This record gives sequence, structure tokens and C-alpha cells, in this order.
Amino acid sequence: MAQLRSSLGRVRGLGSAKEGVGHWWAQRVTAIALVPLAIWFVIAIVSLIGADYATFQLWLAQFGNALLMILTVIVLFYHAHLGMQVVIEDYVHGEGTRVATLLAVKFVLASLAASCVLAVVLVALRS
Repeated sequence: MAQLRSSLGRVRGLGSAKEGVGHWWAQRVTAIALVPLAIWFVIAIVSLIGADYATFQLWLAQFGNALLMILTVIVLFYHAHLGMQVVIEDYVHGEGTRVATLLAVKFVLASLAASCVLAVVLVALRS
């Protein structure tokens, strides 16, 4: 059976995009990181059912809770970016459309992540 990769590509372990293994690992690492973060988030939300805003604010003002909330947001949006990038690269045809869609998705997800982090910081510091 003929090899489809060059000798140099086989030695380096890179596919045609030159980043496939790193991207694959990043998706797996963020997915694994999201497991305990999601469990913490669900437990935290369930424990705050029925709480008023002042109680939530005091809870979020605790360093560990604010840190875990920010980590959850960052890892979640980065994981979403990685997954959407794969889908776009696989299913959006035309180089220009693909690049424009990738840039738009990256901008929207980065904006949403930044606004979530800012919201956590503002709520945590107003207590």
C-alpha cells in the first residue's frame, strides 16, 4: 500500500494541515478539564437554587468560586472554538467562505468569553 504522506511528514508526525495532532490533544484536554468543572458548576448552581442576588454575589466573591467560574468560562469557550473549527473546516466549502466563517466564529466566541469573564469579575468585586 502506498504511503500518502511524505517522509518528512511521517518523521514529524504531521498531517497535511501541520497541526492535527496538537488540535486533537487540545480538544481532549479541554474535554477532560470540563468534566470536573461542569460537576462543580452543577453542584454550585443547585446549591444556590432559591438564593437571592446578594447571596449569589457573596458566593461569587469568594476567590475559589470566582476562579473556578472564570476557568469554566475560558475552557468552555476554547473547547467550543476547537470543535466549531473542525466542523467549519470539514463542511464549509470555498476558501474565502471558510476563512471568513472561522474568523467570525473566533471573534464571536472570544467576545462572549471576555464578556463572561468581565461579568464574573464585576459581580465578584461589587460585594
